[in-house]
Amino acid sequence: RLQLKAEKDLSDLSNMFNSQIIGWINYYGKFYKSEIYSTLRHINKALIMWARKKYKRLARHKKRAEYFLGRIAKQIPNLFKHWELGIKPTAE
Repeated sequence: RLQLKAEKDLSDLSNMFNSQIIGWINYYGKFYKSEIYSTLRHINKALIMWARKKYKRLARHKKRAEYFLGRIAKQIPNLFKHWELGIKPTAE
């Protein structure tokens, strides 16, 4: 439910959820490798919803919010653990 935390900064979200993301990567990577990608893509979708709630200019623009997060993922690829693995939002 990270999309409901619009008052938080992206680095705060990273600190809050990276341990859970690492746990999911470790579990699914060992037992259900094909499911890990859809789980991590779902986290990216939740981050897009977070950006749309946080920034008024992105509220009606889903692709623009995805590109916004994609640019951040290019600049700071180690902010979220799944971004380090290459599962990032699309950048222009």
